[in-house]
Amino acid sequence: MRMLLIIQQNKRQILFGLFALLLFTSFSLNLVTGSVDINFSDIFRIVSQHITDSTNGFIVWKIRIPRSIAAVLGGAYLATSGLLLQVFFRNPIVGPYILGISSGATLMVSVVMLSTLSFGLAGISPYITVIAAFGGAYFVMMIILVVAGRVKNNITLLIIGLMMGYTCHAITSILIAFAESEKIKGFTLWQLGSFSGFSWNEVYLLIFLGGLLFAGVYLLSKPLNALLLGEDYASSMGVNIKLFRLLILLVSCALAGMVTAFAGPVAFVGLAVPHMARLVFGTSDNKLLIPGVALLGGIVTSICDLIARQLFSPVEIPVSAITAFFGAPVVISLLLKKRTSL
Repeated sequence: MRMLLIIQQNKRQILFGLFALLLFTSFSLNLVTGSVDINFSDIFRIVSQHITDSTNGFIVWKIRIPRSIAAVLGGAYLATSGLLLQVFFRNPIVGPYILGISSGATLMVSVVMLSTLSFGLAGISPYITVIAAFGGAYFVMMIILVVAGRVKNNITLLIIGLMMGYTCHAITSILIAFAESEKIKGFTLWQLGSFSGFSWNEVYLLIFLGGLLFAGVYLLSKPLNALLLGEDYASSMGVNIKLFRLLILLVSCALAGMVTAFAGPVAFVGLAVPHMARLVFGTSDNKLLIPGVALLGGIVTSICDLIARQLFSPVEIPVSAITAFFGAPVVISLLLKKRTSL
């Protein structure tokens, strides 16, 4: 038995090392590839010497590095948000996009982006978009919670989440119909979902605010494991169930809303990656899954962003179009297997 535990521990350490290597590789490929050819040696020299006064230096420091960091962090946060929601609902087919949380964030961001000048809030962007995204995400989640208290069927809950997404999309479409053409163009590009155009200020917000939230999630790994065994068991272990469930929702919506505010709605990462991590690591232990889904989410999103840029270069396609190709089959397989509990 002890030998088996040692083998499993070594296997997981190897997997973490492999994921770290894959993440570094995908990050490096995103720095090297693009419309302007810059080789590895030039990238290393520009980064190590912090060269910003040349054309290549500007491209690397102002465009490629912020975008690459944003793709990694965005994928990690979306995957972590999805894991929290799946533990909360005890359902492997829920996620921020499927439940309409991302759509709620999109709706509130559309209100800000399509009405910014009239509200006089242009000067505090991007922070106002983050606040709006949080508000939209929390609003939809509260509705889902009310419904979840009355509906016990997980598939029904999934359908209600999809309907919430359609409702938010419908309201967004009405706002677009009455908005000025100049604002519509910017919002449409954002709505497609992309990690392009990230500024360092936005990256810093992802690093510091997102990092604090992620650290808080990891500290919650033990009570999360207790919750998997049932609320009665968690309560017997000293977990304040009501407060803890509220905390899970606050953090998961904050992570998803923050990424949506900057990158637009990115589909299926929060749903598919946690399930992939469970299969790879062969465990439901959140102390392993939380860093695991963060690494795997960063890898998947980084690779999808690379494909989105290079598949039909110089035309860039929305990153959600790529994430859907691997995420949708996961949803279909889960539904077919009727795996409606963690």
